[in-house]
Amino acid sequence: MVNSNSGIILMNLGSPDSTKTKDVRKYLNEFLMDERVIDMPFLSRFLLVRGIINPFRAPKSAHAYSEIWTDEGSPLIVISEKQKEELEKIINLPVEIAMRYGAYKPDEAFDKLLKRNPALEEVILVPMYPHYAMSSFETAAEHAIEYYKKKKYPFKLKIVKPFFDREDYINALAETVRPYLNESYDHILFSYHGVPARHLMKSDPTKSHCMKVDNCCKVASPAHAYCYRHQCIVTTDLLQKTLDIPDSKLSISFQSRLGKGWLEPFTDVRLAELPKEGVKNILVICPAFVADCLETLEEIAMRGKETFLEAGGENYKMIPCLNSHPDFIKTLKNIVNDSDEEDVIH
Repeated sequence: MVNSNSGIILMNLGSPDSTKTKDVRKYLNEFLMDERVIDMPFLSRFLLVRGIINPFRAPKSAHAYSEIWTDEGSPLIVISEKQKEELEKIINLPVEIAMRYGAYKPDEAFDKLLKRNPALEEVILVPMYPHYAMSSFETAAEHAIEYYKKKKYPFKLKIVKPFFDREDYINALAETVRPYLNESYDHILFSYHGVPARHLMKSDPTKSHCMKVDNCCKVASPAHAYCYRHQCIVTTDLLQKTLDIPDSKLSISFQSRLGKGWLEPFTDVRLAELPKEGVKNILVICPAFVADCLETLEEIAMRGKETFLEAGGENYKMIPCLNSHPDFIKTLKNIVNDSDEEDVIH
């Protein structure tokens, strides 16, 4: 349980400072040079990112960001600030935000919390990723730990675990979906952020289960505590049960792939195929994201819709992420209150 000398950090991915190509290039360099995102030796990663990917990707990404940018700035940053404000209202503790890439470094959040409460005893870090993946949850947590140890802060640091199967998280998701079920739909596509399949094997502590055992995500194993695909399936199954969605009206796919060997099926491919399979009215939900961002607003809501309609679909709706939905803010409060000594880093 938390006490009056606790502070909270909500940590997400991050965003470029602006939609200018130079700012997007700077952001992508930091993001793609992360060894947990592109897991290859430094020199190979450097040559790939700086010499091949970023020169072509940065201008395209800058245009994509310009499509979703608001008067207030990056949607992800704006929504994260709103989540912080709403959580502070109901938890009566100081809350700050941090990002893995770009502005809002973890030490800035630590310093702000200390300034707000010099008697700070513990900081509870909530990586805003429901599912464990080395390229999201793990890199965010390790990044925060690095700053924490480097600056030798006097308080304890707790990092809460992925919340993919929490009942309150599932119920909050259900409340975002339920209004759309009153409309006519043929299918709900659960689109999760993609990861390379090899990441599952690298995260597998047994080194003998993920991608090696038949139907590995359904066969019990300690690996599931670190298996992104298994956790995505669990979230889908729990939400399906909560909303009583028939098997025939639901499927899973993975988006935002970068290169070969990523988890399949791919969202963009499925959106082009589904109309040919008789799906004309589709709902798309992105449970791996708790805040709308480039990957949901531009990739799914815009390009995904275009792909589906051009393939013969008739009606397409992306269900917004949890964002600052009251039920999700209550879930965050519960997650913080449920943190225990097992989560303490120091």
